[in-house]
Amino acid sequence: MLEIKNLKKSYDGVTILHDINLAIDDGEIVSILGPSGCGKTTLLNLVLGLADADEGEILFQGENVLNVPMEQRGFNIVFQDYALFPNLNVYKNITYGLRNNPSISTRQEVEDLIDLLGLREHLDKKIEQLSGGQKQRVALARTMVMKPKILLLDEPLSALDGVIKESIKAKIKQIARDYHLTTIIVTHDPEEALTLSDKVLIIQNGTISQYGKPDDIIQKPENDFVKEFILNQLLIKKNNIFTLFRQGNEPKIAAQVG
Repeated sequence: MLEIKNLKKSYDGVTILHDINLAIDDGEIVSILGPSGCGKTTLLNLVLGLADADEGEILFQGENVLNVPMEQRGFNIVFQDYALFPNLNVYKNITYGLRNNPSISTRQEVEDLIDLLGLREHLDKKIEQLSGGQKQRVALARTMVMKPKILLLDEPLSALDGVIKESIKAKIKQIARDYHLTTIIVTHDPEEALTLSDKVLIIQNGTISQYGKPDDIIQKPENDFVKEFILNQLLIKKNNIFTLFRQGNEPKIAAQVG
């Protein structure tokens, strides 16, 4: 379990995060959702270890990792721009982190990830030859071969659309389930958060507005900000009208073009 207790962060005297408290169970997919400047990326950076907190605790399996260096936490991130090496082919990008740590993943485990993410036919290609969705899958594979304890994703779907976006969402879900991997996603898009996650954390001005299951957020928004930010954006997105409906236990969103 990952627990965040009384976490606070300021930059240049401006408080970015105010007393953040939440718990994430092992294997859960949690999206951190909110408008630009709300503090969601700062929270991601604190969990990863890219930034230091002013106060509070970050507990992983009961151990406070707040003062543990980033490279020793075992948490890995897929950045929004993928950060792939353009001079290396797909296979060498995937296995780059294993050069100095070859025992982390076996050859069979690497091969299994390649097949899981549908990258077999692209292994000899240069990065410039790949589509956005293919680059995202390579970035996921490169991170997964290092066997992260927690997977962090920064706006993983922002550069994708249509069928490609749905394919990557399915892959993220499959990885989390197959590897029982706690996954934390930063996004500004309510649709992505509600259809991809087990739980959604909504942040406004550095504080938690609501934290819960997508169904609860849709049906029981806890304040006006959640209603306006979530429901209005879903109902008026790209000039289409969106209808919320259920399919099984998972909320879905269908577009009706009027």
